[in-house]
Amino acid sequence: MFKSFFPSPKLFFMSAVAWVLFVGALWFGILDSWKPALDFFQGFAPTGVGPDGRPPFITPERLYIYTFLIVSGLGFAIIWEVFSDHPWRRWSVWGSVLIGLSSYFNVQFDVYINAWYGSFFDLIQVALGKTRVVTGAEYYGLLISITWVLVVNIIGLVLLSFFTQHYVFRWRTAMNDYYVSHWEKVRKIEGASQRVQDDTMRFARGLQGLGMTFISSMMTLIAFLPLLWVLSRQVTELPFIGKIDGSMVFVALLSASFGTILLALVGIRLPGLEFRNQRVEAAYRKELVYGEDHDDRAEPATLTELFEGVRRNYFRLYFNYMYFNVAKYAYLQGTNFVPWFVLGPTVIVGAITFGVFQQINQAFDQVDRSFRFFASSWSDIVEMISIYKRLRAFESVIEGEELPSIEKPFIDSTTTEIAESEL
Repeated sequence: MFKSFFPSPKLFFMSAVAWVLFVGALWFGILDSWKPALDFFQGFAPTGVGPDGRPPFITPERLYIYTFLIVSGLGFAIIWEVFSDHPWRRWSVWGSVLIGLSSYFNVQFDVYINAWYGSFFDLIQVALGKTRVVTGAEYYGLLISITWVLVVNIIGLVLLSFFTQHYVFRWRTAMNDYYVSHWEKVRKIEGASQRVQDDTMRFARGLQGLGMTFISSMMTLIAFLPLLWVLSRQVTELPFIGKIDGSMVFVALLSASFGTILLALVGIRLPGLEFRNQRVEAAYRKELVYGEDHDDRAEPATLTELFEGVRRNYFRLYFNYMYFNVAKYAYLQGTNFVPWFVLGPTVIVGAITFGVFQQINQAFDQVDRSFRFFASSWSDIVEMISIYKRLRAFESVIEGEELPSIEKPFIDSTTTEIAESEL
């Protein structure tokens, strides 16, 4: 799954983490306050603030950090370009860098829009409270001011989605070529044809959604954690706890940790059941395919028995998903009210404006959704785990390893009876 597309996968991902740590240390240790570079960018962007007190979207400081990140990404890609001859390195290395940087820049749009929300809702509070006259030009001017930012953001998201689709299809192509080149070794594994055609497609499709969501969550945390920490200074106290630094950050972390642990425990059986579901489906499909060309195959009694295995596994899966969904939806609904609850003491004493309340609420939602990535995506993760197990069996055979225990005889070839111990 990985060696077909990435050069030396373990080394690649370890080097990516090490490079991020190195770049972070370099920035915060030396370049964050390097005045000559900041002076250089003064002539390329406005430095003033708008009529609502917000700085423009592009400032010298932002140009400085954006340039630094782009150069850092190019440096990482060039190193792998020089020291690797992997046939897919231009898509896997350069494509990964492009997706990472693009995701970061898209999150920066969210940060700017969050600041705009603060100005806009403060203006609404002034207008509704009639503390001063708000003109139509002021109101609609503020709405129009965000339009060009949204247009650029939409274009960026569309281009990123288009590129990511090609990126994951190249990954699927690499996997397909790799498994087909070892077809003689893997062809006897149950459902081999389905795994090459269907599982690689589902892996690529799931990776597109799940992978992009994960990258976006990480970039959102990088951008919004410092913002939420600063906004937390305006929170007077937490219920039952009092005032602590970075209060909203800790609340988001605790809320997401609780949900992640809860759903992981409740859904612990789902990956195995999803895997076995693919096994019984593959056995049923295989018999039907044989029946197209052989009169002695796909007899009604055999198909009925195989479909009974499908039915049993689905009903067992439905039951397990029922109590999993109870926990999932209860948690996701309950977490919507968490920021309102913890901001109660601050709102009651009137310590913040409506605009600041919305900023804190929006920033908390961004951080909380990023923290609870595993909780929100658990159903997709379960499916990806089952696909991973099926493709991992291919690699075990190719590399001469023992098959995982879950791949041990599952359907008796003579009786086609589902082993109850496995279910």
